[in-house]
Amino acid sequence: MTTHTHTTTATAASVYQQLRGHLAELKLADAAEALPSVLDQASAEGWSLTQALERLLRVEVTATDARRLAGRHRFANLPTGATLADFDLDAASGIDRSLLAELGTCRYLETATNVLLIGPPGVGKTHIATGLGHAAVHAGYRVYFTSAADLAARCHRAAIEGKWSTMMRFFAGPTLLIIDELGYLPLPGEAASALFQVINQRYLKTSIVITTNRPVGAWGEVLGDTTVAAAMLDRLLHRSVVVTLDGASYRLRNHHAAADELRRVTTGTNPR
Repeated sequence: MTTHTHTTTATAASVYQQLRGHLAELKLADAAEALPSVLDQASAEGWSLTQALERLLRVEVTATDARRLAGRHRFANLPTGATLADFDLDAASGIDRSLLAELGTCRYLETATNVLLIGPPGVGKTHIATGLGHAAVHAGYRVYFTSAADLAARCHRAAIEGKWSTMMRFFAGPTLLIIDELGYLPLPGEAASALFQVINQRYLKTSIVITTNRPVGAWGEVLGDTTVAAAMLDRLLHRSVVVTLDGASYRLRNHHAAADELRRVTTGTNPR
């Protein structure tokens, strides 16, 4: 090896280390890790400097997007991986494909429109609400899922601990707040006020999805305060999509299907 070749090799190695150092200093860890393979591919395929830089930065952008998506998923607190695509529209009653597809675009979030999903237990309300949550998370929005009972309990605890304003800011933050199972459990007296304040501070600013087994006319009974219920509904319904689902329970259908399959496998007979 000549002195010139040795010097050139040493210079290239030094520049490479400097480049790795720059990427690390800028906290571009994924690009730094991908640098050797990108440089090898660029050399093998004759990429231009622009092509090599684009590929290197694409690695970092892709990794950053994945981390942000994972962070939004963690924050969202969604109970299952249920998506709108998983929802069995053929077995559902009360919602049409075009409406579900429109909600799946998340355009309702741009106008701070609320979605009320009303129907008896087991017809798929929570599935749809969760699916809307996943769609919004993937679209880049901040989402938070809570049951009505848990929201009331957290607000009550915050009031006792002197953290009421902090809790209100928390529930005001997400672009989409999903409140599940309103009306399934009796709520304590102060819950109606807490729920109203959460809804009021989000009014015309951000969207709420609510699932409930009670028609809106019975919310005064659910909340134990007809005045608060009327004020709450006034805000929720001002800009809203109301979906009333009925029909056989999803869970019962799944249970019967599983039982029929088990009977078929174990006895060799077809279910009636």
